[in-house]
Amino acid sequence: MPSVLVVVLAASVLIVAAAGARWWLLSHRRTLGSAEDRATYATLSTASLAAPSLRTGLNADSAASAVPHVRALLGSYTVAITDTAGPLAWSGGARYSDAGDLLADVLRTGTTQASTHTVVAPLSVEATVIGSLLVHADEASAGLVRAVTEVARWMSSQLELAELEASRTALMEAELRALRAQISPHFIYNSLAAIATFVRTDPERARELLLEFADFTRYSFRRHGEFTTLAEELRSIERYLKLEKARFGERLQVRTRIAPEVLSVRLPFLSVQPLVENAVRHGVEGTTGRGVIVVEASDAGAECLISIEDDGAGADPERIRAVLAGRSPSDSVGLANIDERLRTVYGPRHGLIVETAPGHGTKVLLRIPKFSPAVEDSRTARDSL
Repeated sequence: MPSVLVVVLAASVLIVAAAGARWWLLSHRRTLGSAEDRATYATLSTASLAAPSLRTGLNADSAASAVPHVRALLGSYTVAITDTAGPLAWSGGARYSDAGDLLADVLRTGTTQASTHTVVAPLSVEATVIGSLLVHADEASAGLVRAVTEVARWMSSQLELAELEASRTALMEAELRALRAQISPHFIYNSLAAIATFVRTDPERARELLLEFADFTRYSFRRHGEFTTLAEELRSIERYLKLEKARFGERLQVRTRIAPEVLSVRLPFLSVQPLVENAVRHGVEGTTGRGVIVVEASDAGAECLISIEDDGAGADPERIRAVLAGRSPSDSVGLANIDERLRTVYGPRHGLIVETAPGHGTKVLLRIPKFSPAVEDSRTARDSL
């Protein structure tokens, strides 16, 4: 045992000595990292400056913003970015005049072309050439050809991300239009029918309900913005429930428990209201008795937890799985649509969670991250308008 203790003490002394030597070396070094490290950091920093512009797609504005940084990546050359029709922006000297044939060959073949002083590399999205990166130098060396080709590939990857984002936005807009079309016939007819019953017996109540209906439809069919705040969504739900209570009276009971700290959380537009409509439809509309709807939103650290619950007839869990997977039609408003939009924005772990069983009601849960790059990018784009 004493020998073991000696070994342990010796090892401890070595560890302390090594730590002290490392501290001395670090404290006496003027810079951290080798010349190669510093060059790598500088390259990554310059690339990061060009990336945001390229992520908006290939156009005159993005090219003008990106070309100085691309030139810095390649050195002191004349650099131009073109689309298939011609130059969008250039930097570093007089405009080139001898690249017409090279540009044509790049657009035709999709491969890098070079002459004595000029290198042209393709900018591609999904194997389709959409433009080019052109560099004019004293000599188009083999190293320059490789560098221009690699930078063009990196630029193409950023442009593909822009295309992906545009496709995602178009898909979400199409899904939102489909959801609005699904909501409108059912709800509008029932709301107007309910308001009509008060026109003669209680004109003031009819007027109030018409105003609520106008505010609800204005929110539901607004054209600007993919995202909204939980507070705005809840205000729309409140208007919706006032209109439904005009139909059902005391048969519809609503309970809400909302944590004030989550009211500012941003989430996809019309991602909660249709679920409340489903709860009313299945919890009250199909029965003769009273139905209770519970809407809750709570703070769960990095996420906001939202649940919509009814005490209605419930459903077969296997059927709900089929509906969410798109394998079965459903009379539920936008269930698969909302699930798909949540997964698109936040990732596959953030789809709807549905707890249900025949005779035991239904509870739908949403887990909304308080911060999401997709939501923040949308906010930035909106604020720049």
